[in-house]
Amino acid sequence: MGEIDETATQRMEKVINCFCKKPDAVARLICFPWAGGGSIHYARWGNVLDGSIEVYAVKLPGRESRAKEAFFQDMQQIVDEVIGVLLPELREKPFALFGHSFGAMTSFAVADALKRVHNLEPVHIFLSGASAPYSETRIKAPKRSELSDEDFLKWLMAIGGTPPELLANPEVLKLFLPALKADLHVVESYRYNKPDRPFLSCPVTCFDGKQDIPHDLQAWKDISSGDFTVRMLDGSHFYLKDAENEKIILDYITKHLETSEMDYL
Repeated sequence: MGEIDETATQRMEKVINCFCKKPDAVARLICFPWAGGGSIHYARWGNVLDGSIEVYAVKLPGRESRAKEAFFQDMQQIVDEVIGVLLPELREKPFALFGHSFGAMTSFAVADALKRVHNLEPVHIFLSGASAPYSETRIKAPKRSELSDEDFLKWLMAIGGTPPELLANPEVLKLFLPALKADLHVVESYRYNKPDRPFLSCPVTCFDGKQDIPHDLQAWKDISSGDFTVRMLDGSHFYLKDAENEKIILDYITKHLETSEMDYL
């Protein structure tokens, strides 16, 4: 038994970053990184949120402690790994999903598989900075992962959120660009047909930056029969890195997860 437990623990630590273990938490928040992103930004939310919410930040291959691993090539690999590691935990207590941009797509893909294959669903899904995968806006979006490095950098500078010192440092960029392009390749090749009817029943909240390029947030309404809310905050694509916006998001998540426990019971 010991060996099995150790292996499960090692797999968990490889895929999930949890800064602050909270065995008595009423709910878990599973957070998915943006394209090229790591787990630290979300993992520290565990230190900020009160004891009722435990934060699991997903770590993808090709970055952080997994830097030597090959990038995933498609969405199914992400879904299989995350669910393979987290399934026992997700059955144990209520959970919610949060993802920004590429992370919104991965959280949606995970929610879809959890419902279809395991008949499990989150108590809330928080989607940020992204159009629904089947919306026209998303389907017609240009393929950024196919750009040359030079054009790709121009695009990165245009959307904002990437520190200028990073863009000016060729060595750091060499490490950063492959992860970003790999994630964009995954999301750009991900296909999902518009649902005939909602497959979830939990509330869905969409956050977005007022100055970001417009996303088709309303299309997310099709995934669930639960309450649907849109919250627009000041800022461009990485509006959620702003301390004030982050506080608004975390207060909102806390309020909704603490009350969702009542519904779960």
